[in-house]
Amino acid sequence: MSFNSEKTGFSLGQVVRNNRTALVIGGLIGLFSGGLFGLLLGAGVGVVLSNALKSALGKALNPQDAFFKATFTVMGKLAKADGRVSEEEIQYAREVMNRMGLSEDRRREAMDLFSQGKESDFDITEVMRPLSALIRYRIPLKLMFVEIQLQAAMADGQVSEAETIIIREVCGLLQMSQAEMAALMARMQSHFSYQQHSYQSHQGGFVSQQQMLKEAYGVLGVNESVTDAELKKAYRRLMSQHHPDKLVAKGLPEEMMQLAKEKTQEIQGAYDLVREARKKASQ
Repeated sequence: MSFNSEKTGFSLGQVVRNNRTALVIGGLIGLFSGGLFGLLLGAGVGVVLSNALKSALGKALNPQDAFFKATFTVMGKLAKADGRVSEEEIQYAREVMNRMGLSEDRRREAMDLFSQGKESDFDITEVMRPLSALIRYRIPLKLMFVEIQLQAAMADGQVSEAETIIIREVCGLLQMSQAEMAALMARMQSHFSYQQHSYQSHQGGFVSQQQMLKEAYGVLGVNESVTDAELKKAYRRLMSQHHPDKLVAKGLPEEMMQLAKEKTQEIQGAYDLVREARKKASQ
């Protein structure tokens, strides 16, 4: 096999670029302790240790595992926020597991995490700080996490003050502003009501179309006075933020893809309802 100097040079350049910090630190330590030979040895040791550390951290901490762990422990914390865990909150946790299609082992793990979260001395920073560091710039993933927790908090029909405090802490640890949290809570409240009334309507019960329309606007995060262009922009933004494949690529556990799919279906349904109402009004 012939020696390819160009290819070798390119590969060496990649190593230097990817490990420049380790090279500098290791090289300086080696230089002060062993001269020129120490410089070369220190740089080499620095690269080896840097790659080993990156590999270990990559295996120990990844967004999927951190998201899964935080989801069910925080859900347990919210369930116990009022002092007792309601049947509705337990049922919601089970429904989430069912919709995710978890294996028996994975379901047992989720239940154990939920139980950990219910412990009075459980500190959510244990799971939120690693997650926040891993998804710091992944806004859609942050939104999805908080949405899941808000749905858990709303499982019994309302978000209590104790639950609001926990949600506020979660948003703070994810570096979300109070304004972002308030907007998300308003949208999720509309989403919860929209879900309930949609189910009621499908079961043959009476639901005011005006009320459904109002909630549909809330699901999209806009008011009824927005233009068609603004409405479409809000719809497209939400659909992009909740796109299952994009979320999984950013770190959403694959088991939770179904939750994202359901969310996009609800957003689509709300948008279709509003668009149809506007079409009729213009005729």
